[in-house]
Amino acid sequence: MLKMRTLIALLAVIVFFSLAAPNFVSTANAVIMAKHVAVNAFLAIGMTFVIITGGIDLSVGSVVGLTGMVAGYFILHGIDLGGISIGYTLYFSVPVIILITLFVGVAVGAVNGFLITKLSVAPFIATLGMLYVARGIALLSSDGATFPNLVGNPEYGTTGFPLLGAGSLAGIPYSIWILILLSLGAAYIGARTPLGRHIYAVGGNERAAALSGIKVARVKMFVYMFSGFCAAVAGLVISSQLVAAHPATGETFELNAIAAAVLGGTSMSGGRGRIAGTIVGAFVIGILSDGLVMMGVSSFWQIVIKGLVIIAAVVVDQFQQRMEARITLQHQAALGR
Repeated sequence: MLKMRTLIALLAVIVFFSLAAPNFVSTANAVIMAKHVAVNAFLAIGMTFVIITGGIDLSVGSVVGLTGMVAGYFILHGIDLGGISIGYTLYFSVPVIILITLFVGVAVGAVNGFLITKLSVAPFIATLGMLYVARGIALLSSDGATFPNLVGNPEYGTTGFPLLGAGSLAGIPYSIWILILLSLGAAYIGARTPLGRHIYAVGGNERAAALSGIKVARVKMFVYMFSGFCAAVAGLVISSQLVAAHPATGETFELNAIAAAVLGGTSMSGGRGRIAGTIVGAFVIGILSDGLVMMGVSSFWQIVIKGLVIIAAVVVDQFQQRMEARITLQHQAALGR
């Protein structure tokens, strides 16, 4: 029952809001909620690997804002080549802009990983500092203004960006397809590859992992770069859905990502967690938020309720760990007899 607690919680909130909120059970509402959940789930997937290694990434919300601004800047302004060719501006196609934006997210994650692995900065401090740096760069890129109307210009070949957030395949929005692919890929890495085993080993006992020959620094670099990649995906999807980019986008998103991972069974002490659980946790957080909005609950009370859910998830997780340790000791005692 404890291991299934996140799925039980998901079923409980679905049943509750089905009875308490009008029009909660409808296809249109399910699609809207899934699109909302997808953004949080992108961040939570990357956060899960980071937490499993015993770290934390507080910068992902700011990276969402930064990468959205990067995409918006290239779509609207391109690159001024005045120093090379007077009066010439270079514009990129949308696929190239997406690749550049993803690279920016990975680069921010690489800086986090470098600070943590090479300079021995605590993950909390390194990513907290990057939170401010990334947000500041996003604000500087437009002097705090919004990049609006990101539909692009046919003359420059920059059209098609809104399709990422508004398009669909077989009736399912692209953002949900991206979530499915990213979830499957991350789950495969975590469960079926040597890298995945190394991630769990580093989180379980970093010293023992190093002595066994695992390149701990490389593993940590990967998880922070992957977290930055996931944040960039979220930034692209949000700015595409809004057809605009604002430097304040993504504020406090890191808290929802951590909440989804913890609610899904990822241990804050490291070494334990699953992508599938994180996805379910993201749906719990997302459905809880949307359901409370549909019921007309004050946004202030929504914050309180989310906080209580996170605390309850951590308490249950600690209780489960104590029970598992006790059962293990009892089995060892029985075998000793």
